[in-house]
Amino acid sequence: MDKQSLREICNGKIGALETFPFDEVTLVFKVMGKMFALMSIDTPDDQPQRINLKCDPTLAEILRQQYISVIPGYHMNKTHWNTIICDGSIPDDEIIEMIDNSYDLVVKGLKKAEKEQLKQLGSV
Repeated sequence: MDKQSLREICNGKIGALETFPFDEVTLVFKVMGKMFALMSIDTPDDQPQRINLKCDPTLAEILRQQYISVIPGYHMNKTHWNTIICDGSIPDDEIIEMIDNSYDLVVKGLKKAEKEQLKQLGSV
């Protein structure tokens, strides 16, 4: 999966917002101000894109055992974040599911008022 596809999937989430809070090359996707994905926008074309995704700790370990291209989150809490190396070894639908899971985990942790606000965005 390439950089543009990852961006489109993340931006397709209700309430998703692209930000650059750390530097000018680390793209952070947030929902209601909370991060659900991070990726570099300056990855050379000859190298696989990487994306950091939030993950349930138990599932994070399972995915790391299942795929050599899933490693503990680079510069993140390694219990709750994975780095996915998009080198073609993981089916695209599985990566999409990982993105969905990351987004859902963040939404689940939102306050009731934030969830209601997000629901309103989805019904527009």
